[in-house]
Amino acid sequence: MTLTAPEAPRSPEQRAPGRPRSSRADEAIIEATLDLLAEGMSIESLTIEAIAARAGVGKATIYRRWAGKETLLRDALLRLKAPPADPDTGSVREDLLTLARSIARNRDPRAAQIMPCLVPEAMRSPEQYERYQQIVEPRRQVMRQVLRRGVERGELRADLDIELTLLMVTGPVLMQRMLHWSPKLDNDAVPDQVIDMVMKAIKA
Repeated sequence: MTLTAPEAPRSPEQRAPGRPRSSRADEAIIEATLDLLAEGMSIESLTIEAIAARAGVGKATIYRRWAGKETLLRDALLRLKAPPADPDTGSVREDLLTLARSIARNRDPRAAQIMPCLVPEAMRSPEQYERYQQIVEPRRQVMRQVLRRGVERGELRADLDIELTLLMVTGPVLMQRMLHWSPKLDNDAVPDQVIDMVMKAIKA
């Protein structure tokens, strides 16, 4: 399946008149999409028919809400990987710990089954890569805010490379979580260990 750039969801004003949308149906459709992906259904084989059957709704109910599978997938994946709240504890180290731990321990256990499957898709074309970026970019932006605050408060080096620091924090945590890169390491301890090492390099 080609993950083309998604269309913007239709606003309430653009939808055809009729019965009001049911938030319960919306939730059931999103949950059905994520459940099917987590159970092993590939993005290519995922169909509106399968989602409708799992959600207990008709296909027309889905099409009244989303233009097609692409837009539904986007909304489901954004729900799965919603950006964390900005912790803003007053300490860069504590804020980074909170964010790194959120990378290592997904709120939704289905993310561990679904997200690794998106990486090969993202590498196949610029369009697929753009879809993946739309999912992860909001999370990176929260970490950028934490780092910029640290620079402004004088906790971090004035010449800090924000993008490189993002990579230094997220790369090892993701690799250990997704691939268990080093079996000798305790996965639960890795976020704290990574942040402590990074802080030594970036603190003022």
